[in-house]
Amino acid sequence: MELCIDFGGTEIKLAVIDGTRVVASGSIPVLGSPADLAAAAAEARRLLTETTRPADAVGIAVPGVVDPTSGRMLHANAKYDFLEGLDLNSWALTEFGLPAVVENDARAALIGETSTGSAAREGDAVLVTLGTGIGTAAMIDGLPLRGRTGHAGILGGHLTVDLDGPICPCGNIGCGEALASTWALPSGTTMTEVFTTDAHPGIRDRFLHVWGAVVTSLVHSYDPAVVILSGGILRAGDAVRAPIEAHVRQHLWPSMTTPQFVVPPEPELSVARGLSVLARATTIHTATPQEEQ
Repeated sequence: MELCIDFGGTEIKLAVIDGTRVVASGSIPVLGSPADLAAAAAEARRLLTETTRPADAVGIAVPGVVDPTSGRMLHANAKYDFLEGLDLNSWALTEFGLPAVVENDARAALIGETSTGSAAREGDAVLVTLGTGIGTAAMIDGLPLRGRTGHAGILGGHLTVDLDGPICPCGNIGCGEALASTWALPSGTTMTEVFTTDAHPGIRDRFLHVWGAVVTSLVHSYDPAVVILSGGILRAGDAVRAPIEAHVRQHLWPSMTTPQFVVPPEPELSVARGLSVLARATTIHTATPQEEQ
């Protein structure tokens, strides 16, 4: 059984997972300070009291780049600057007496959806999360891409879409995320308003065009069998999915096969499911031969 902690953009989501079953879950608001760690630990301990047996490991997801060797976060979303360089495995050992695995949130979500979710048992997949930013992850031949320093596959939102576009906080010019994400909206405008009303048709069409361009580039890069579109805005359903799929079909390299497009029915559990898989694998790999028998 695994304790899963997802440090999200607006909420820290927690779940205790036994196999494929969520036995307890909760969430707390993000404060954007070291107090988030104490609050997450307190909520985790509360959830663990609701279970019938103790957890075996902890899975932690962060919205940033994770060093594949040390498990420390190399670069963070601004709200989580205080996590940069922090040894979260030691934190988990101190707080819960359990070993931990740390992973980028989009990569964890991809692992969750390809293990027991909307793309179960698919070995070639791309995940794109739309919302506050554009989170991406890729899997080829059943292996999630991490690369030499942990950056592979997760920077799809920072592909250049417009050479004359704005400078992104990442330093690049005209990133997809700089052009079509929550923080790119005009002040006072919400993503929900854009996609559930006709108040901002120009913004809606522009965002869909940018997202379609980003996904097309990801398909060209990784040749997936399935593209998983996730994020709160996908509650708008085909109003978001269909135009992105149509854009990819129209602009895809001629000899490529169009991937299947899926939207997870429970996107809020994607990250936790992936963390559970990763944490479970860690306990198996570190078990003694006697424990594995």
